Amino acid sequence: MKYTTLPNTNLKVSKACLGTMTFGNQNTEAEAHSQLDFAIERGINFIDTAEMYPIGGNEHIFGSTERFIGTWLAKNKHKRDDLVVATKIAGPNRGMSYIRQPLDFSKKSITEAVELSLKNLQTDYIDLYQTHWPERVMNMFQKRGLEKIDTNWQENVFEVLTVFDGLIKEGKIKHIGLSNENPWGVMKFLNESEKHNLPRIATIQNPFSLLNRLYEVGLSEIGMRENVGLLAYSPLGFGFLTGKYLNGYPENSRMKLFPHFVRYTNENCFKATKLYQELAHSLGLTITEMAIAFVNHQDFVSSTLIGATTIDQLEENINAFDVMLTDEVLQEINKIQELIPNPAP
Repeated sequence: MKYTTLPNTNLKVSKACLGTMTFGNQNTEAEAHSQLDFAIERGINFIDTAEMYPIGGNEHIFGSTERFIGTWLAKNKHKRDDLVVATKIAGPNRGMSYIRQPLDFSKKSITEAVELSLKNLQTDYIDLYQTHWPERVMNMFQKRGLEKIDTNWQENVFEVLTVFDGLIKEGKIKHIGLSNENPWGVMKFLNESEKHNLPRIATIQNPFSLLNRLYEVGLSEIGMRENVGLLAYSPLGFGFLTGKYLNGYPENSRMKLFPHFVRYTNENCFKATKLYQELAHSLGLTITEMAIAFVNHQDFVSSTLIGATTIDQLEENINAFDVMLTDEVLQEINKIQELIPNPAP
């Protein structure tokens, strides 16, 4: 396993990050603990979660992902300081009123969210604390562009950073990041932190895969010039880039369990995935290996989130980090991207 240091921090993280959103719904507590054991044995020291997890959650299982990680951390206290644990606060506009009311980034909400995550995770500090998505309505989750400005949102980035500053000084969080953000939001956070000597975002966690390379359009230059690392999520496109959905939806698969997640189910996703699979097979690779290797290859990616429901899947995902792609293969990948660009925004 290779490691890198998250920008402007002392956090040394594995290039593979264990995503945990299946813990508590698709995976039992025992299975979650087995995944954590296996991942750490393979050199992963970076664990990502969120207060709203597990995926497909409801008020009855809300927070169980963090709690499962917490019971594992309680059994492995000697390992805590060697791990980097990241979590996120949920924002508004996505339902989930059972989390708290209101769902916003006020001082009260952020403080309550951090305290609950600390309790659930059974830890004294969170290494990387992220906003899961912006407060404002903007182009995220299946939207390529912004059609109109959210005039109901009152800009409050300075206030949010001030709250984070207080939590960092209390030792409850160490560093901060954003998720599902666009270029304006990233630059606003960077400018406000510089102007007022407030905590600087270290990372942005956005989707990046063979089916969604929108990060390259504006955010990649910001990330490289401003030294903000990408934590690339969904490198397999919700499992689509394993090729398993090309002939229907297997039982207990995410697409079968959560049919309302339609980000990856349009016709162009099927077309592009078939082409990527054919290319991978011609190279003697699985499409899973090629897809993860492609994301890991990018200079602007600090770490790639991998998630699985079985140890076999997790092992294949981790092994893919040993795959190197040549310039010729990258050219062939780009030809498919030119033909069917970003079918899963």
